[in-house]
Amino acid sequence: MAKLYFNYSTMNAGKSTLLLQAAHNYGERGMETFLLTAALDDRAGEGKIGSRIGLSRPAETFRAGDDLFIRIEARLAKGPVACVLVDEAQFLTKDQVWQLARAVDDLGVPVMAYGLRVDFRGELFPGSAALLALADSLREVRTICHCGRKATMVVRQDDQGHVLTGGAQVQIGGNETYVSLCRRHWREAVSGS
Repeated sequence: MAKLYFNYSTMNAGKSTLLLQAAHNYGERGMETFLLTAALDDRAGEGKIGSRIGLSRPAETFRAGDDLFIRIEARLAKGPVACVLVDEAQFLTKDQVWQLARAVDDLGVPVMAYGLRVDFRGELFPGSAALLALADSLREVRTICHCGRKATMVVRQDDQGHVLTGGAQVQIGGNETYVSLCRRHWREAVSGS
C-alpha cells in the first residue's frame, strides 16, 4: 500500500543524503524512482539534488504553479516508478501536497518528501504544514546544536555572523547563512540575550 512520507528536520541534518541513499537503494534493486526538487533552490546546480557530503543526482524541478499529480501521472505513463522522491519539500504549496497525496491514493505510488519543518523565525513553511497534516508517516531527521542537544530550530545570519530576525521567509543558503540550534539557544540568539 502506497503512502505519503514526510522526512523533516532543520538545516544540515542530512535530508538530501537520505533521499539520495533511498534512490540508490531502489536503483540497486532495478527499480526506477522519480526525483523532484524545487527550482527555487539550485545550490547543487539546476535540476540536481545534492548533499553536503558530495553526492548528487539529476532531478526534475518543480515551481509553485506546477501540478505534481499530472507530472507524476505523465512519468508513470512512460514506465513503472517504485517511488517518487521530493527534495526541498518545504517549498511545495498546500495544493501541491494535496496533489502528492492524490498520486499516492489514486496512482498507488509511494511519495517520500524531505524538507525543513520551520523557518528561521520558528514558523512552519506552508508545504511543511500541509505535509505534517496530510502525510501517512512522519520521520524526524535529527541533527545537533553546538551544545549537543537536538537541533530543532535554525537562525539566519548576515555575512558578519549577526542573527537576523526579519526578512523574507525564503532565502536560499547553506552553512554561510543558516545555523541549526536547539530551541533554548535559538531563543537566546533571536532575543539577543
